[in-house]
Amino acid sequence: MKYKRLKEYFEENDKFAKKNDIKLLEVEEGYAKTAVRINDGYLNTAGVVHGGAIFTLADVAFAAASNSHGSLALAINVSISFLRAARSGTLYATAREIDRNKKLASYRVDVTDEKDRIIAIFQGMVYIKTGTMR
Repeated sequence: MKYKRLKEYFEENDKFAKKNDIKLLEVEEGYAKTAVRINDGYLNTAGVVHGGAIFTLADVAFAAASNSHGSLALAINVSISFLRAARSGTLYATAREIDRNKKLASYRVDVTDEKDRIIAIFQGMVYIKTGTMR
């Protein structure tokens, strides 16, 4: 039930994800999965999915996973490596917690296509604030 409320909270309040049609499919403690259906608006001048769109998809999964414990967690460092181009279909981002202590937590997010091929690898670290999310 806790994660259902968190999923609903993100769906209602993450306006950037909503504007970009990113769906939060799953969220559990230290884990989240997002998806986006690619359309022409996501393509760059080379005809492949824009790196910013891939980053945004991964970042939404990262945000949900890192805030799944109930404490407000804010990104302090992120990086992404693009491994394969995507042109169509649905992309998924799966965030998994690697390590967490009182103040810092680290995550890996794999962005995959419909054939489960890795498109990008995103790594992120958050600072855990005292208190809870709104």
